[in-house]
Amino acid sequence: MHNRGRPIPALSDLVEYDHTVAGHAGPMCDSDGELFIKPCTQTEIDFYEAANANYPEFSDIMPEFYGILSLTDAAELLEDPAAIAADINVHNLVVQAGQEKTDTPTASSSAVAEAKNDKDSIVWIPNKAKKIKTDQSVVLQNATKGFARPNILDTKLGRRLWADDAPLQKKQRFDKIASETTHAALHFRIAGMRVYRGSTTKSELNAQGYRIYDKDYGRFTVNTDNVADAFRTFVFNPTAGIDADLGRAVAQAFARDLRRVADVLRRHEIRMYSASLLFIFEGDGDKLREAIEANNRAVEAVASASASASATEKKETAKPVPTSLRVDSGIALMAEDEAHDGDADVDNDEGYDDDDDDEDQLSSLPMIYKLKLIDFAHAQWTPGLGPDENVLIGVEKLIEIFEKLAA
Repeated sequence: MHNRGRPIPALSDLVEYDHTVAGHAGPMCDSDGELFIKPCTQTEIDFYEAANANYPEFSDIMPEFYGILSLTDAAELLEDPAAIAADINVHNLVVQAGQEKTDTPTASSSAVAEAKNDKDSIVWIPNKAKKIKTDQSVVLQNATKGFARPNILDTKLGRRLWADDAPLQKKQRFDKIASETTHAALHFRIAGMRVYRGSTTKSELNAQGYRIYDKDYGRFTVNTDNVADAFRTFVFNPTAGIDADLGRAVAQAFARDLRRVADVLRRHEIRMYSASLLFIFEGDGDKLREAIEANNRAVEAVASASASASATEKKETAKPVPTSLRVDSGIALMAEDEAHDGDADVDNDEGYDDDDDDEDQLSSLPMIYKLKLIDFAHAQWTPGLGPDENVLIGVEKLIEIFEKLAA
């Protein structure tokens, strides 16, 4: 885990995070917006820790993980009456089997334990409050930091959305959702999105100027016939200054990163249910163009300096010309091959370790776009079972869509 020396803040120093488009309630960030603190289960913590310790290539497509933060005293959690009815496990389910038979906590707890022995008899109630009963959170890099007006889209991946130990009622409900949405044919669904100046009708915009598309948009409006148009709405937006050239550049960058995600997924043996891909890019057209120009100038300067050094120093000590900088460092409008593939480290077969200056220079530049795999509450490493085709098919379908948008 590489936290760049950043300390994890105290709980009292956190503020509410206001850029979520899907998922559970309760995310927070630090005062300067550098960190994203997400309430989670132990399963998700274990997945992040294993990725960072054992699977560095996979961790590159995840948000950068800094550690964990306790949200409350465990004793306080147990004193909360609602916690007695909460099944604090990988599914964050509320288990209420047998609780109507008696009001005594002892009998109620016994009934819950008994019901857990038979998953199919568990009464599952959807978590409409979207709050996880947990005293733990993961501390991640805030994916929206550095954007002036981030456009955000969350795509939930897979045809099957439930893990093996899910109660029967949850399996049935999620299978019904999948069968009625793009999950069935495409192995993904738009879970939510926000588009800066995404409407010319003022009443459709929130106080920050965004049009918000909630979970119902992906469930009831988007289908296999119009799904490409939904992504086009996200990317191309003349009202905000995202013209055809800028939109194609953004789509091209996302298509390239999606191919990288697919490649990583093919080489890792995992199973993930209800994981998502998070798409973010600068939604203000003027800021987007400025960011592209600033990043390309910086990349060209680094490459020029490296080339100059290689011409004057001995070959064995010369610094190699960077060919692959940060995924989110730049989009070249002129050609795909000149665009830069972002969060990956500078390619370096000779062990040269002085590229931190280049990274620091690029990390201070305005953000252009970012693509991250998120939400691992139902994820585990499964050696010997091969790649996760359930998720991989959805990524491949997304590649097809973004390649068409980039054409």
